[in-house]
Amino acid sequence: MNNPKGSVLVIGGGISGIQTALDMADSGLYVHLVESSAAIGGSMGQLDKTFPTNDCSACILSPKLVECGRHLNINLLTLSELVSLDGAAGNFKAVVRQKPRYVDPAKCIACGKCAEKCPKSVPNEYNLGIGKRKAIYLKFPQAVPLKYAIDAKNCIWLNKPGRCGACAKECPAGAINFDEKPVEHVLEVGAVVMAPGFKPYDPSLLDFTGYGRVPNVVTSMEFERLLSPSGPCLGHVERASDKKTPRRIAWLQCVGSRDKNRACHAYCSSVCCMYAIKQAVIAKEHMAGELSAKIFFMDMRTHGKGFEAYFERAKADGIGFERARVHSIIPAPHGKGETGDVLLRFANENGEMCEEVFDMAVLSIGLELDSSTVALASKLGIDLNGDGFLKTQSFMPVLTQRQGVFVCGAASEPKDIPQSVTEASAAAAEVEKLLASARWKETKVKEYPSERDLKGEPPRIGVFVCHCGINIASVVNVKAVTEYAKTLPHVVFSQNNLFTCSQDTIVSMTDIIKREGLNRVVVASCSPRTHEPLFQETLREAGLNRFLFEMANIRDQDSWVHQSEPEKATQKAKELVKMAVAKVASHQPLSEGKLPVTKGCLVIGGGVSGMQAALNLAEQGFAVTLIEKGEALGGQALKLVRNWEGLAVAPVLSELAQQTISHPNITVRFKTQVKDVEGSVGRFKTTLSDGSVVEHGAAIIAVGAEPWVPQGRWQYGYGVDARVKTLHGLDEILKKSQTEALEALSDVNQAVFMHCVGSRIPERPYCSRVCCSHAIEQAIALKDLKPKMDVFMLYRDVRTYGRREHIYEEARSKGVIFVRYDLERLPKLEGVGARLELEAFDPVLGRQIRLSPDLLVLATAITPRKDAGELSKFFKCAINADGFLMEAHAKLRPVDFATEGVFLAGLCHYPKPIEESIVQASAAAARAAMVLAKDFVPTEAIVAEVTPAKCVTCGVCGKICPYKAISKSQVTGKAEVNPALCKGCGACVAGCRSDAIRLKNFANKELIAAISAGGC
Repeated sequence: MNNPKGSVLVIGGGISGIQTALDMADSGLYVHLVESSAAIGGSMGQLDKTFPTNDCSACILSPKLVECGRHLNINLLTLSELVSLDGAAGNFKAVVRQKPRYVDPAKCIACGKCAEKCPKSVPNEYNLGIGKRKAIYLKFPQAVPLKYAIDAKNCIWLNKPGRCGACAKECPAGAINFDEKPVEHVLEVGAVVMAPGFKPYDPSLLDFTGYGRVPNVVTSMEFERLLSPSGPCLGHVERASDKKTPRRIAWLQCVGSRDKNRACHAYCSSVCCMYAIKQAVIAKEHMAGELSAKIFFMDMRTHGKGFEAYFERAKADGIGFERARVHSIIPAPHGKGETGDVLLRFANENGEMCEEVFDMAVLSIGLELDSSTVALASKLGIDLNGDGFLKTQSFMPVLTQRQGVFVCGAASEPKDIPQSVTEASAAAAEVEKLLASARWKETKVKEYPSERDLKGEPPRIGVFVCHCGINIASVVNVKAVTEYAKTLPHVVFSQNNLFTCSQDTIVSMTDIIKREGLNRVVVASCSPRTHEPLFQETLREAGLNRFLFEMANIRDQDSWVHQSEPEKATQKAKELVKMAVAKVASHQPLSEGKLPVTKGCLVIGGGVSGMQAALNLAEQGFAVTLIEKGEALGGQALKLVRNWEGLAVAPVLSELAQQTISHPNITVRFKTQVKDVEGSVGRFKTTLSDGSVVEHGAAIIAVGAEPWVPQGRWQYGYGVDARVKTLHGLDEILKKSQTEALEALSDVNQAVFMHCVGSRIPERPYCSRVCCSHAIEQAIALKDLKPKMDVFMLYRDVRTYGRREHIYEEARSKGVIFVRYDLERLPKLEGVGARLELEAFDPVLGRQIRLSPDLLVLATAITPRKDAGELSKFFKCAINADGFLMEAHAKLRPVDFATEGVFLAGLCHYPKPIEESIVQASAAAARAAMVLAKDFVPTEAIVAEVTPAKCVTCGVCGKICPYKAISKSQVTGKAEVNPALCKGCGACVAGCRSDAIRLKNFANKELIAAISAGGC
C-alpha cells in the first residue's frame, strides 16, 4: 500500500461513531464524521439513565458531543449520506451528499425565535412521536452542532414558495436560506468505519402486544423519553390517554427478539433485560416509591459487569419479576380496571393462565438493522449475516470482508454501550494499524488565545448552576442557589442553565467570561470525574488558565442522596457552592511542562488479549515488551476447543502466538513478572523479576483470570469421582480426534450439565458470562458425536445473549433438555463412587426428577487472579468488590484505568468470550496509541513544592511518595520535588511533620477557606 491517506470516513454519529472518531483524531488521523440526521448523539442521547451506574445519559454523553464538535481534526457532516466508495484500503474516494439544512450554521445563534414563530407543528421523532416539534427545529437541547434545521417535508415555504416564511422574518441573524441546495463532497480517505447503529423493532407488527391499538401500551424507547428530563413530560411520567401518573406498570421482555416465527428475529437483543430493570428502578425513584412494577420475562439476562448486582438490588427494592409467556394485552374490561388500564393475559412458569391489570404496559423491544444501513452495506460490498446485521469476522468482530472497511457498535450484533464503545476503539486500532505511516500528515494543530495576565486583579468569580434536567432541579431549588451565589464574596456573575455541559452553554460561558471579565469560574453540577476537563477546556478557549476553576458536585453529593429532603438538599447545595467559591478565590494560575514520551508499551500477560494488544501496537510501529509469568503464550484459551460459532480456537491461537514471537517490534519474556513500577504516563520505568528495567510510555494489563475449583456445597463429587468434570475437563476430551473422543465417551449414555456453579451466589454475586454458551456448545458437540445420548441442562437462566441464541435453539432441536433450578432448591447428588443419582426439582412439571448421569459437567465460575490486586497496586489501579480490575468509567472508558497511560483487557476486567477479549485488547491498544503517537505529554500542574526553611530533612516524604518524585537536594540537602514525576496525590503533604510541603491550589489556605465556608 503506497502513500496511504491520513484521513478516515466514519459513518454514523452515535456513541460508537463519536468514540472511534475521537480516538483516531487524538492519534494523528483526520476524521470526516458523517451523520444522517441534524445532530450527532444517536440513540444514547435519547436515554434517561444508563445501567448499571444510573448515570444520566445526557450528562455523560454531552462532554463527548462537545469535544467531537469542537475538535480541530473532526469534520462534522450532518444531514449527510455516503453515495459511493471507490478504490482500495489506504486510498478510497468517497462521495458524500449533504442535504440542505436551510439554516446557515455560521450565522445561527440557536436563539429559538424561528421555532417560536413557525406555525407548522409535526410529531417529534426524537421523542418517538410523543409531542410535537416545529418544522424548523433543534433535534434536542444538547444537540451538536447546536444549529436549527428546517424539515423540508413539512416546511410551508419550501412546499409552497411565497407562503409563510415566518422563520426568515423573525431570525435576528439572517440565517435562513430557502435557496440552499444539496452539496456533494468528494473525500479521499484511507479507511472507512461503519457505525450506523440500530433501529428499534416496530411492535405494531405483533398483534398480541396491542401496540398502536390499545391505549397506554408504549415501547421501551418511548418510555425512556417519558422518563427523560428533556422529554415531552420533563421527566414526570404520564399516560397518553388521560395524563394520569401510572402507579402499576408492566414490562414485557423479548418483544421482537427470540421470536423467529412472529417477529422473524431468532436472536437475543442483549440489552432489553437490563434496560427494563433500569427503567423500573428509575420510574420507582421518579414516583417516590409509589409504583408497583413487574417485569415479565423468559430468562433474565444480566450477564455484564455489575449487571447481576443491579438485578439483585432491583428485587430488594420491590421490583417484581414474573417468569412467564404473555398471551395478549387488551383494554381492561369494565369491572376489572379503570378506563385506560390494560389487562395482561399470561401463562406462568407452571403453565397456569393468569390475568393482571396495569395502568401502563412497556414493551421491551429488540434491535434490528435499519433498511438504510442494508442499502449502505450493498453500496460498500459488505454482506449481511443470517440475522440481517453486518457480517464480520468471527474472532475479530470489527473486520469486514472488504479490506479497509471496519464496523463497530450494534450494526453487527445487538450490544450495550460499553461493548459498543470498546468496539469503537478496536476499530480505531485497526485503522491506525493500516494508516500508521500517514499519522499527523493531514491533521491540524489547535491554537489557544494567550492567557490573560491576572497580576493585580482581585478575584472576579462567575458561578454557573446546572439543573441537569431534573437530576438536580427536581430536588434542589436551583434558582435559589443561583441567587444565593450572587451574595458571596468576589462573585460578580451567577446564572443557572438547563444543561451546563451543552454546546450552547459552553459557547455562552466563553462569551460571558470575556464580557464580564471573569478570572475564576465555579460550576455547580455533576461529577468532575466526567466533566471537569470539558469546563477547563472552555476556560482555555476564553483566555483563562484552566486551573482557575472549581466544581461543586451538587448532584452525586447532594440531589441523588437527599431526594426526600429538598429543603435540606437546597441548603447543602448553597454550602457546597460557597465552599467552591471560597477555595477558587485563592487559586493561582498553574503551568504545565512537557515530558518526552517513551515510544514503547509494556503488555503484562501472554494470553489472547495480551498477544492481540501487543501485535496491534507493534503493527503501528511501536516497540512492545510482552511479559508472561508462564512458559507459553495462550493463557486460558489454550484449554478451549471451539468458539460459540463452532470454529476451532487452536489455529487462531497458534497463528497469534507465532506472529507475536516473530514480530520484530515485540520482545517476549517468559517466566517474568512485575516487581516495581516508577514514573507516570509517558515515562514509566518497570522493574521485572529478572532484574531488568523496561522503560515504556504506556502499559496494558491483560493478566487473565482463573476457573473456580468446585468446593463445599458446589463440589458435586468433583475431584473425587472421575465422571464429574468441569467445562475445561470436557474440553480435554473434545479436543481429541473423533475416534478417541468416542472411545472416551463410550460408557456415557446420559450427560448432565449444571450451570452457575460458583457464580451468582453471595460469595461471587456476578454472572460469569461465558458459561451458558460454552456448556451449550459442548452439549451440541456431544449430540453430534453420539446422537442417542441423553443430555440435560440444569440452569438458572439461559444467557445465550446476542446471536448466541442460535446455539440454544440448535441444542433444543437436537433434543437437549433444559430444566431450571434455583438456589432454594439446589440439585442433590448421591452415589459418588457408585452409580450417580442427581435429584432436581422441575418447575414446569412441578415435581422432583431423578437423573442418572454417566457424565456430570460443572459450569464453574471465572474468578480473578489472586495476584491481580497486588499488580494493580504497582500502577495505582483499582479493583472492584469481586476482585476484577476496575475501569475508569463503566460506560465511556471501559478499557482505561483512572491512572493515565494504563489500560486493561480480557478476563482480568470481567469474564468474556474470546472474541470480546480480542476486541477489548485492540481497544486498549488504540487508547495506548493515543499516548505513544505523541512526542510529549503534559506534566502535572498541581504538584507538591517544598519550603526549604521548614524542611528538617527527615526523609519521610521521599519514603512515602509512590512516584519516586522526591529526593534530597545535592545543593541544600533539603527535600526537593521533581515536577516531571509528581502526580499531585498529596501523600507527602499529609506525611510531612513540619508542614514544609504544600500542594499547589490545595494548600492550607485554600482548604481552610473551603472548610470554613462550609461552616465546619
